[in-house]
Amino acid sequence: MGVLTHGPRRFDNLARIRKLDPATDYDEIAFLTSRYEFPWDFAQGTGIAFLRDYGVPSIARLLDRTREFEDHGVKRYDDTLLVGEESTVEGIDSSRARAAVRRLNRIHGHYDIRPDEFAYVLATTIVGPVRWVNEFGWRQLDPREVAALTQVTTRFGRLMGLKDLPTTYDGYERLLDDYEAERFAFDPAARRLTEASIRIARTVAPLPMKPMVRRVTIALMDEPLRVVLGMPRQPAWFVRAVQTGLRLRARALRYFPPRRTAYHHKPSTYPLGYHLGDLGPASMLDELNTKHTDTKHTDTKHTTKRETIR
Repeated sequence: MGVLTHGPRRFDNLARIRKLDPATDYDEIAFLTSRYEFPWDFAQGTGIAFLRDYGVPSIARLLDRTREFEDHGVKRYDDTLLVGEESTVEGIDSSRARAAVRRLNRIHGHYDIRPDEFAYVLATTIVGPVRWVNEFGWRQLDPREVAALTQVTTRFGRLMGLKDLPTTYDGYERLLDDYEAERFAFDPAARRLTEASIRIARTVAPLPMKPMVRRVTIALMDEPLRVVLGMPRQPAWFVRAVQTGLRLRARALRYFPPRRTAYHHKPSTYPLGYHLGDLGPASMLDELNTKHTDTKHTDTKHTTKRETIR
């Protein structure tokens, strides 16, 4: 009798994904992967990935000047996740997604951001979660999942107006690694942003985790990232303990049943739901919502939904 290595039906979603074509079914595959198979892992991988943006001095200085992380940190955190949700929950080419990307483009239009900086930040949003899942997830990502995530990422970038984007995951990984090799450098703004981001993470973390958020976050940084952000080195035993804990969690999850409902971010900033017109820096909202009627507060109010997988 063989040893049981996973729970019953644990790989049902993967079996479903393997019947789909990432060239045409990318929205469905990405939805299953990020909202059913690895929702927590995607959130963590994305969070660490966003810290990489601070390692590029021009990006760090701009973000630092806005003071959004310092003064409106939790709203900034919620809005970032909600724009991502609005852009993907009904498909990257849906009218809801297009409205969200238009909103994002108008916000970005207030700043002087180069195309190469946009492309690098976009690369972090796919490379970060993929690397995290493959290191700490309960299984490795299937090539179909990686291909579908790449399709969604490239389509998102094109809706932002970006050109000459990679069309493969390896291309995004090379873009990220090459950009960091050329541009990574310490700047005092990076340390301020990192500390502000850690305070945001502590605010939204479950109560038992709050005291450990800073040390755990730093322990999860690779060495080049930790150095460029100006964070203190953590003891080797602590880094190993954090990594071991995550791998034990992954092993345990193999025996859990698959999720029956899709994960959706629950923003503490908007406990009663939100409109697209709520998203963005507080200082811009009046201007954004006055000039553009599609994001006024007459649009659909969104609340956390529970889709049941069939």
